[in-house]
Amino acid sequence: MRRALFPGSFDPITKGHEDIIIRGLNLFDEIVIGVGINSEKKYMFSSEKRINFIKNLFIKSNKISVTSYEGLTVNFCKTINANYILRGLRNPGDFEFEKAIAHTNRKLSGIETIFLLTSVETSFISSGIVREIILNNGDYRSLVPNSVKL
Repeated sequence: MRRALFPGSFDPITKGHEDIIIRGLNLFDEIVIGVGINSEKKYMFSSEKRINFIKNLFIKSNKISVTSYEGLTVNFCKTINANYILRGLRNPGDFEFEKAIAHTNRKLSGIETIFLLTSVETSFISSGIVREIILNNGDYRSLVPNSVKL
């Protein structure tokens, strides 16, 4: 079975994330969406709320599961028997950052990272931009799936 982990903070999940996950289903038998928990990071949404946004989005898919995790991503991959990490790339800056992590993960564990380019329609969306819009009472709804409700 080809199982991939799609890790992230998903604070909140965006249409860009959704696009990568849906397209990733063509490559993998199962995708585990891992909501990373970092006690040092300040989140807008609780981990429970972020997980619920994602679960509600993919409620009808039996090929997608959602869970939280702490610690090294490669260690979590071993725990869930995932041989791949799925990541989305929006721009060259993402590539340079993600490339270094992918090389390190492969060196530490042998786990391969598969990159998908974001769709043109979603390449400008980031969770950080969405949070800023929400904080300033802007209309964020076109940037996130319908499951993200405040």
